[in-house]
Amino acid sequence: MTITLWHHAPRFFRMTLAVAAVVAFTPWVSLDAMAAAKELDPVPMITIPAGEFLMGSPEGQGRLDERPQRAVYLDAFVIDQVEVTNARYMAFVKSTGHRTPPNPYGTGPLVSLIGIEHLPVVQTTWYDAKAYCTWAKKRLPTEAEWEKAARGTDGRLYPWGNDPPMAMRANFDREWEDEKTLHPVGSVPGGDSPYGVKDMAGNAREWVSDWYDAEYYKDAPKSNPPGPDKKGVVRSIRGGSWHSPASDITTTARGRGGFALQTHGTGFRCARSLDNGHSH
Repeated sequence: MTITLWHHAPRFFRMTLAVAAVVAFTPWVSLDAMAAAKELDPVPMITIPAGEFLMGSPEGQGRLDERPQRAVYLDAFVIDQVEVTNARYMAFVKSTGHRTPPNPYGTGPLVSLIGIEHLPVVQTTWYDAKAYCTWAKKRLPTEAEWEKAARGTDGRLYPWGNDPPMAMRANFDREWEDEKTLHPVGSVPGGDSPYGVKDMAGNAREWVSDWYDAEYYKDAPKSNPPGPDKKGVVRSIRGGSWHSPASDITTTARGRGGFALQTHGTGFRCARSLDNGHSH
């Protein structure tokens, strides 16, 4: 009876049932792939689960602005696995008309250079970084989010653990050598964080969303700290760069710079909240 009804059903009705069956049995991973295809910035993002971690340095370690160490709770979020590259940034420039950053490698326009596509973009201001992340429907990570993504929950000194840095783990403590200075993003796997986030020590320092306040840790909220209220013109920068000594590429080291600062060593990566899938 079922077969008879199928053959005698109107052609449009049969097509509708067929389409519905395909949709009903399409794996969820296909929906994920469809969502990824719509990303303006289709870079892998790493999920950092909700929970507490140790933020800052214990008494007698690190610098004064890294203390006191405290347990901080963060909601779950996702963060770019690697720093924003020249290629990704130039796609943003092409799409929006945003200004191109200065070329740290010579006198010509940055877009004209070959072989730098996978190097982290540098010479970006805090405003440039914020504009990029907003365009990508993301945001800059908070200082607390950046630190948790870099060190995990065990209070480690470097993303890979407590062993001292070396070339196989981080690009640091070097002099400028044009295109040979910065490493392609994700090319130093020995430096991965516990979550698999790459290049969080050395290579390019990274803008975060917070204003910088040397005493913020003393009274900061212990749950999802957003950073201090506006304080001057200085924003926090994390991770150290290719030029930084070992003491500046720890998971706790806090850099800072005016929000219009542009240097050969400063780039960024983006994050996104998981509450509604959008930045805020």
